[in-house]
Amino acid sequence: MFDSVSSVALSSALDGLALRQRTIANNIANVNTPNYHAKRVSFEDALAKSVAAGDGRVSAQTATSLEPTRLNGNNVNLDTETLSNIDTVLRFQFASQAAGGQFNSVRTAMRTN
Repeated sequence: MFDSVSSVALSSALDGLALRQRTIANNIANVNTPNYHAKRVSFEDALAKSVAAGDGRVSAQTATSLEPTRLNGNNVNLDTETLSNIDTVLRFQFASQAAGGQFNSVRTAMRTN
């Protein structure tokens, strides 16, 4: 059960979303750091391909943002980071509820005779 494609994919998604949350926090912390370039985390396309292939295991990738910079060389956009954080938190809550639902199903099945 815990090695099913859906369980592995949920675990990969939670790992990727957690990395994205840490990356967003780091971007926001560096909003005024000269020459700092925001980082972006991606994993959704790779996860979809992995699930389609019957696996579900992926690692999130972090890349430097190519967005234009301000005069100080920094390209962190606080509005973008805030919206991305909200989206990521909602996705993480959804994925964690789905994972919790799987564990509850197993727990229920173990209690039933």
